[in-house]
Amino acid sequence: MSSETANQKVDQKVIDELERVLVNADKKTHLSLRYRALFSLNALGKKGDSRAIDAVYSAFGDDSELLKHEMAYVLGQSGQKYAVEPLTKVLNDLNQQVMVRHEAAEALGALGFPEALPVLQKYYKEDPLVPIKETCDLAINRICWKNGLERKNEVISTSEYDDVIDPAPPLPDATAADVSAEVKKLRSELIDQKLPLFYRYRVMFRLRNIGTEEAVEALTDGFQDPSALFKHEVAFVFGQLTSPKAIPSLVKVLEDKSEAPMVRHEAAEALGGIATAECIPVLEKYAKDDVRVVAESCIVALDMIKYEQSGEMEYAYVPKAGGKVPLENEE
Repeated sequence: MSSETANQKVDQKVIDELERVLVNADKKTHLSLRYRALFSLNALGKKGDSRAIDAVYSAFGDDSELLKHEMAYVLGQSGQKYAVEPLTKVLNDLNQQVMVRHEAAEALGALGFPEALPVLQKYYKEDPLVPIKETCDLAINRICWKNGLERKNEVISTSEYDDVIDPAPPLPDATAADVSAEVKKLRSELIDQKLPLFYRYRVMFRLRNIGTEEAVEALTDGFQDPSALFKHEVAFVFGQLTSPKAIPSLVKVLEDKSEAPMVRHEAAEALGGIATAECIPVLEKYAKDDVRVVAESCIVALDMIKYEQSGEMEYAYVPKAGGKVPLENEE
């Protein structure tokens, strides 16, 4: 849908209100409500409304690493070429936290436009930070895959996760019918450090799409990887699968204070996505963690569980034109 069409459907006052909540200039709006405003903007961005992209970008002056990383993710999911420029600015901003710049690079890969290749190649070659280099590597490979012949020749079945743009596509469907044998092979490839990172990501998403208990067990091996980036993606996949079988390994990651914050944060959000009763006590405990991005992730995860239990139709806040979102003390 064009931006013009979106403009006909959404009053500018709605965009302005969502931006007001997201930016939180008065510092009174609860983080969970800002998240919900962001997901409302995400929905508008996916419909082609460039005003939503501008509204999200306006909040990158915030000091919440968690929220800014999620904003970069949302821009990558928009599908809009219009989002390439703001994401490039975020990646170029060396004052942004590592997790934010990583997500900007991943988002450029998700968008898939070749125009992003120069900046990704620059930081793949020059950035001293391993998560940035690895993310740029993945993003470059995804853009090349999306725009190459390989994609057209692959058979990848549709899945329930197709509404999300992955940092790497799942491997093509197996020709053999023995799923157990395929999972066994994929399990060994998942942790094989000799294989390219992009390929191993494809293995990860193929295991997610298979989704059996055996596949979930195979994915837990990914937490043995030396790469924080790889481990954080394993946790993200568990949040998509929402399998209770993943809870013990996610709790172990969240409780491990020697683990990288980006991995612990993703484990917390995955527990919020699984949303069973046993997830709540550990999230409540680490909502007081001394690492801010971990604590905030637990707060958001608890709000996700609250949403799951409420029966609400959508994890978002969509105000009426001119309406106001409640502040923290008005929840």
